[in-house]
Amino acid sequence: MGDNADAPKGVLLFLTGGPGQPGVPFVERLSKVLAPVLEDYRLVMIDQRGTGGNALRCPGLQEQMGSSDLTPPTSQAVRDCAAAIGPDRRFYGTNDTVADLELLRRALGVRKMTLDGVSYGTYTAERYALAHPRHVARLVLDSVVPQTGYDPMDLAAMRAAPRVLRAACESIGCRTDPAADLAEVVDTYGNGVDVLDALTTWEFVDPDYAEMIDALHEAANGNPGHLRGLIEGVRQGSAATAEELSQGLHASTLCLDGRYPWGRSDTAVAGRREALEKAGAELTPADYGPFDAATATGLGSMLSCLDWPRTPVPPLPNEHRRLPAVPVLLLGGDRDLSTPLEWLYDQKKLTPRARVVVVKGAAHSVQSRAASDEGRQAVFEFLLRL
Repeated sequence: MGDNADAPKGVLLFLTGGPGQPGVPFVERLSKVLAPVLEDYRLVMIDQRGTGGNALRCPGLQEQMGSSDLTPPTSQAVRDCAAAIGPDRRFYGTNDTVADLELLRRALGVRKMTLDGVSYGTYTAERYALAHPRHVARLVLDSVVPQTGYDPMDLAAMRAAPRVLRAACESIGCRTDPAADLAEVVDTYGNGVDVLDALTTWEFVDPDYAEMIDALHEAANGNPGHLRGLIEGVRQGSAATAEELSQGLHASTLCLDGRYPWGRSDTAVAGRREALEKAGAELTPADYGPFDAATATGLGSMLSCLDWPRTPVPPLPNEHRRLPAVPVLLLGGDRDLSTPLEWLYDQKKLTPRARVVVVKGAAHSVQSRAASDEGRQAVFEFLLRL
């Protein structure tokens, strides 16, 4: 927490992502990123419940998924995790985090806060603004998850992949069609889950996707070894401890918050798989683009909750209610597959005072990861203007 308690523009609460990522370990790094505004704002960060030093620990699920949203876990790892957390797993939804943030505001003794969220942190910020509109001064939403919620089939990302890969290809002057190669690879090898998982992680390695584009082209022409090596490398590189990103908290929150083909987490486990298979059978190429229905129904974001035990769920807010009419900056990178730009524009429809900044060549988490300063400068100007 910043020391400038009397900052003229008040509290800037920075919300990290996941769900499952802590906040406090990033104070030093974010203080440097946000240095131009910290004479005016008091930076506050928090380890949301179930993260950091108090992380929910599920060794099997943690080992299988690491820091990924999409790597498929085994049913046993999911059941073991839920059993380890026990009945308390019903207390880790976003509504609980929102209530914690309101307690934090009261403890800080401030009437309003400015919230800056990244990825899942944008969803938390939106939910806080919907629940406590009078206590929000302005919002920065970076790499936007819309308030309508996360799609466990990740269809927007699948449809966005051709756009993202072709833009990346153009920027590096490649002479292939990575979108056509991607479609051929998924059709030939049936590895859509692995490929989408790898692509979504690769944006953190290289938002130009250069080596991935080469590997897709080789695989499309009958030589999948390079691609398989990249997929395996991504899996190994995604290893993370529960303190770094708790998969136990990740599953607990997504399963409580989410809407699935079978309903919510209070739906009986028996019958869920049948409902999932039915939903998959109803998908068309217009839904999943160069991927396939098996990708949509086989991602970790879906399977983490397919076998999650029946759990009482909280009521969800009216997700189509517009955000309060405070200034909001919607920030995204055009290479982002984790939270594709299509989600940003979905949120814009529900944001009365939205300003949109899209940074070309940037992927996920624009403020801290983009090579260009365009997004950061937009944040500074937005936060400092009257």
